[in-house]
Amino acid sequence: MPSLFKKLKLEGLILIEPGVFPDNRGFFMETYKKSEYARNGIDMDFVQDNQSYSTKGVVRGMHYQRPPHAQGKLVRVVSGRVLDVVVDMRASSPSFGEWEGVELSGENKRMLWISPGFAHGFACLSENAFLLYKCTAEYNKASEAGFRYDDPDVGVIWPFVSATVSDKDAALPPFSGVNREYVLPNGRIVFPDFLKK
Repeated sequence: MPSLFKKLKLEGLILIEPGVFPDNRGFFMETYKKSEYARNGIDMDFVQDNQSYSTKGVVRGMHYQRPPHAQGKLVRVVSGRVLDVVVDMRASSPSFGEWEGVELSGENKRMLWISPGFAHGFACLSENAFLLYKCTAEYNKASEAGFRYDDPDVGVIWPFVSATVSDKDAALPPFSGVNREYVLPNGRIVFPDFLKK
């Protein structure tokens, strides 16, 4: 049974429902197949896999890497439930600053493809959750960036009034303070003067 690929509201996001083969022993599914993904618009090379464990009420985000180390991510949850959230950081995009969220869980087995140029974060909805994601670029400390998950200018509707966040995430700047990259129609990236310092 092939996977189902559904484009979401924001261009560059694809929700994937993998084909699952259950039987009396459990189930089997393909979590990634390069040829099938390429046919459905995800023709990328993945170079790093990450895993995180979170407990209920934890929010991680919002994180991204600036070019030339911007990461595309293929995200899934092995067990538990999360609200997975992305924000469009592409300055040339008509949806710049807009957000979208989907529930990913070990039960629904859905995956989310996030193109390079989006900030990513998630909230743990269950007692705990294990999240796995494949990345198209390796982590690069000099390129890491982010903004506060609860920034009112973005207006993400999180499931918690008060969340547990790391000291690092709590110290992130507001959305209005992030360094923006300017992407021209030909795809060339131009860095504003303040990024060249």
